[in-house]
Amino acid sequence: MAPSKSQYHVRSNSFPTRPHPLFQQCDEHLCRLGASDAASSSSLSDKLSGLEDLHDCVEKLFQLPLTQQAFVQGRQEKWVDELVDGSLRLLDMCSAAKDAVLHTKECAREVQSIMRRRRGVEVGLASEVTKYLASRKVVKKAIRKVLENIKTAVKSASSPSNKDSVEAMALNGVLREVEALSLAVFESLLCFISGPKALTKLSGWSLVSKLMHKKKVGCDQEELETDVNEFAKVEEALQRLMCHDTSKVENASHMENVQAELQSLELCVQDFEERLERLFRRLIKTRVSLLNILNN
Repeated sequence: MAPSKSQYHVRSNSFPTRPHPLFQQCDEHLCRLGASDAASSSSLSDKLSGLEDLHDCVEKLFQLPLTQQAFVQGRQEKWVDELVDGSLRLLDMCSAAKDAVLHTKECAREVQSIMRRRRGVEVGLASEVTKYLASRKVVKKAIRKVLENIKTAVKSASSPSNKDSVEAMALNGVLREVEALSLAVFESLLCFISGPKALTKLSGWSLVSKLMHKKKVGCDQEELETDVNEFAKVEEALQRLMCHDTSKVENASHMENVQAELQSLELCVQDFEERLERLFRRLIKTRVSLLNILNN
């Protein structure tokens, strides 16, 4: 069952009218991202691209004098500190996704390499498959730790006081939405990388519900099992391979299937890696801009 549109839509009608067209542009990016699902590698890839566009818009928002003034006037207030902390949370999530993708790519390439060589496959393949499956456990453990740490860090959001400007209220509102939706996309991506059955212990919690009191997204086992997941399919194919007598390599069609799944995973991982790298650079630039405003 694909996630409903409302699951990703963290908009609120309680914020004041946006004082500049860039606020509206951010709203439009948020609506587009919130209206699509993230149940497959292609949809997740689109969401990562959408996040890059969203944070590019946020970077432009930070260059506005009215935005900078709102931050400067509220720099001693809790809501500003929380937004700074939130920018670091996004970097941590993006970095964790990058690490998981890179680790998987390196281990998958080792398996592909020995399958292509053929010579010595009887001994080497079993060893590499075992290493790959062990590496998947490491990735899943790291992902679980990241999500649990973020769960602990996320707290109820503060708002500007009544004495603050309309710009401050609008700025806080839109950046809360940006953070919530960004975290939701990263959560979905990490769950996808980990596989459909890996995070069932976290099924009672989601980042968006913690931040914005909305319905859970991203990690439902039922949702993920109904969609193509290149990470899970390779893991399943290799586990089946280990159940065969690899010394005889009799099941040629099964070997070809494993190679095909590995090739699909390679394309998926390459796409994720490139998009995450661009997004990571964008998030760093946005955080630096925010810190520069507060420190000047």
